[in-house]
Amino acid sequence: MSVLGELKERHMAATQTLNALKHKLKQKRLLLLDTDVAGYARSQGKTPVTFGPTDLVCCRTLQGHTGKVYSLDWTPEKNRIVSASQDGRLIVWNALTSQKTHAIKLPCAWVMTCAFSPGGQSVACGGLDSVCSIFNLNSPNDKDGNLPVSRMLTGHKGYVSSCQYVPDEETHLITASGDQTCVLWDITTGLRTSVFGGEFQSGHTGDVLSVSINGSSSRMFVSGSCDSTVRLWDTRVASRAVRTFHGHEGDVNTVRFFPDGNRFGTGSDDGTCRLFDVRTGHQLQEYSRPDGENEVPQVTSIAFSISGRLLFAGYTNGDCYVWDTLLAKVYGILFRVVLQFLSCPSTVMNVFMYDAWLTFQLKFLNQQVVLNLGSLQNSHDGRISCVGLSGDGSALCTGSWDTSLKVSSHL
Repeated sequence: MSVLGELKERHMAATQTLNALKHKLKQKRLLLLDTDVAGYARSQGKTPVTFGPTDLVCCRTLQGHTGKVYSLDWTPEKNRIVSASQDGRLIVWNALTSQKTHAIKLPCAWVMTCAFSPGGQSVACGGLDSVCSIFNLNSPNDKDGNLPVSRMLTGHKGYVSSCQYVPDEETHLITASGDQTCVLWDITTGLRTSVFGGEFQSGHTGDVLSVSINGSSSRMFVSGSCDSTVRLWDTRVASRAVRTFHGHEGDVNTVRFFPDGNRFGTGSDDGTCRLFDVRTGHQLQEYSRPDGENEVPQVTSIAFSISGRLLFAGYTNGDCYVWDTLLAKVYGILFRVVLQFLSCPSTVMNVFMYDAWLTFQLKFLNQQVVLNLGSLQNSHDGRISCVGLSGDGSALCTGSWDTSLKVSSHL
């Protein structure tokens, strides 16, 4: 037998052993989980929230892009939104008036992500050019009338899929990339402070698609990847991931920390959203669409309400579901978003105070309450690519491949 053939056999045997160990580990984890969040909540007599009769509508449609909208972000003060589109522009919107305050022509039209700085004075974006570009919104336009790039962060060897500023810091942000790494940047110098993954064995083995920084402890962040895993990182220790989270059976397209910082949510190509506990590493809950669908649409983006009681999830077929994170029930299919304010009952997590809630037409499917907006107006005509909640939780924005964004809030 040739040396190459022997190596192939050894590789196959090692792969089989690895898969067997993964299966055993999964079974051990399942034995430790005597219940999930929904099961415990039901055992404590928790019930779904009932909706009031108030009719509310999508209050604004933001039109101005001529290409697919791929990403959006809110400023902390809630009245501005930045959106990134494959028309090669970033647009900064006044969410209260629908007016455009900036239309920024990008160096590369193939943009995939955008983010506001904590103070709202700068925006960052990245895409297929493998560069994260920073724009200072207070800078004067150049001779051609375009806002100049104030800093270009170069160093990734693959596309930049996601970026987020470190909370309360104007000078640091984290990017995720198709080169299987995440990078912490010093914007002032334009240099990489830390690289997470890559040559390190505890790093991702596929493209990194999304990052989310813990708002309660900005040293910690999670990353989701095409390798079907999520990894928890500490910015002080770049050489290894703190923990790896398994469970998804497809690319993890989106990750988002729960408001209390002790949990995070995910969305995947396998069509499910999941809730994980940072401290134990366990999956707490899975949010799966109703059975009976021939082709399960993929989850593209998620966002939590301020309390964490609601999880908004956008899908490739244009749906935007509203999940009850406590009871794992669907409250709404947001083809068209309408919001109302209701006080939220206390729960076992003691984190739910007040929230923006939804009222829709009701439909019963398999004795589960599903809200159907199938024939209402103001729907997106394409894939929901991004969702985001304003800083105070009073408004939800969705972006779509139909080139528009829609803002919905309490009237």
